[in-house]
Amino acid sequence: MALTTLVLTAHGSADPRSAANAGAVADLLTRLRPGLSVRPAFLGHSSPSLADALSGLCETDEAVVTPLLLADAYHARVDIPHQIAECAVPERVWKAPVLGEDERLVSVLRRRVAELGVSRLDETVGVLVVAIGSSNPAANARTARVAPKLLARTGWAGATVAFATRPERSLADGLGRLRRQGARRVVIAPWFLAPGLLPDRVRAFADGAEIEMAAPLGAHRLVAETVLDRFDQALRVRTERLAA
Repeated sequence: MALTTLVLTAHGSADPRSAANAGAVADLLTRLRPGLSVRPAFLGHSSPSLADALSGLCETDEAVVTPLLLADAYHARVDIPHQIAECAVPERVWKAPVLGEDERLVSVLRRRVAELGVSRLDETVGVLVVAIGSSNPAANARTARVAPKLLARTGWAGATVAFATRPERSLADGLGRLRRQGARRVVIAPWFLAPGLLPDRVRAFADGAEIEMAAPLGAHRLVAETVLDRFDQALRVRTERLAA
């Protein structure tokens, strides 16, 4: 019987906090599903690389590369499939979907905003959801769905998505939009999985604009549950294809 390993594949960063967060998510996965083999891997900066993690698999093992990524952008669409194709036994490696705009993750984001002392009933509040951004317009359009999901079941004045690495919509544009919608208190909700260099840039913007910023999603149990859901989804697809 082949052992199926979950290769938890994060973006990677020069900031060690990012790798530490991926390790904490991996620990959560093993606690939630005892006996599951979990291997963290990174697409850059940190080690082990995805290529190294896949090369360490035995020829009788199978692996599901499960992205610890929010958006279905370049790394998920191009980088990961290319590295799988280049590994020694690509026929034994499957790719799971990205985490996406899962309701569980949105609920974690809402909790992070609440940690700032923000009431769901406060009509003066506007929430600026800040994501990384992609050169793929379709990926950005999907990320933009986070704002209305976050706004649901609240009395907030508004919520909008801005991108830290794209000119449309910039953080300043998003802040201005919320002000025009009547928000007197604006807070930033970072659509990031971990702290790091880019979230620090967003925090610098928040400090300059004198607005509050919530913590990233982090190693929350619901993040780990979403990862396991994507892993299981990939296993179901594998089973269906083998049975066809």
